[in-house]
Amino acid sequence: MAEASPLYQIRLAVRRELEDIAAGETVIVAASGGADSSALAAALLPECETRAIKVVALIVDHALQKNSSDVALEAKKELARIGFENIEIRRIHVEVTDGLEASARRARYAALNDVATMHNAVAIFLGHTKDDQAETVLLGLARGSGTRSLSGMAQRIDHYRRPLLSITRAQTEAACEEVGIKFWRDPHNQSMEYTRVRVRENVLPLMEREIGPGVADALTRSAKLLRDDADALDQWADEIFDDLDPISLDIATLETLPRAIRTRIFRKAIYLAGAPSGSLTADHIEPVESLVTGWKGQGPVSLPGGVTVARISGRLSLS
Repeated sequence: MAEASPLYQIRLAVRRELEDIAAGETVIVAASGGADSSALAAALLPECETRAIKVVALIVDHALQKNSSDVALEAKKELARIGFENIEIRRIHVEVTDGLEASARRARYAALNDVATMHNAVAIFLGHTKDDQAETVLLGLARGSGTRSLSGMAQRIDHYRRPLLSITRAQTEAACEEVGIKFWRDPHNQSMEYTRVRVRENVLPLMEREIGPGVADALTRSAKLLRDDADALDQWADEIFDDLDPISLDIATLETLPRAIRTRIFRKAIYLAGAPSGSLTADHIEPVESLVTGWKGQGPVSLPGGVTVARISGRLSLS
């Protein structure tokens, strides 16, 4: 039996992510003009039309290259050519505060959320692939991140959906060729200035040669298993946290918990106290852990966002 075409495999993956969306509802597809998002858009449109779901294609112009507006217009032409009627281009300003990649990502997601709100969309479809997932896991490993980071990107989180996490980049390019879509190759994705590109172009191919084929598959399988573990640990920590005073944590209670649960409670409490989202690292959490398990009379711990944690009369006081 002949293997299904790349486009059909992508349509099957998309179809599963549309099962809980009703006729008449609206979804957004993020379309950059690259192979991944173009293949996603090409698969999503007919699947939505079959189910009477409205789909809006959003092209985010980051304005980081001289010809960015031309690229956005070409992407719009290709989307219109394959049948899209609802296409929007949103030009954004990227304020670089913590690296170009992170800052651009934050601005892009803000634009996606804004357009989704305007259209009352129930889901935003993103074109991240199995290759992207493998790169994410390796980057998390290199940073010494915890279980949540090593679990990679979620197939679903909030209103975001990533149906292509089981699809390779080679399959998306083949799907574009199958449909006749001209896709754009972002020069940023070939620049060795970026860590992710070095992982993509150097590290993963080296691992495939030296360890054997299937490394990307193994990394994505590991990510799924780790995500299941992280979800279970998060749920356990949430249940305990709900019974605690978030600004005055009882140390006797914390001491009885496994470290994996205790550190999750620290993070929740610190973020609730005002630390910026995503700002905490293991280096921030370790001295807070020492206030419970390595108490030697040390002073308060200063954390991002001006949050301070101190051990006072058998409790961790957050201010």
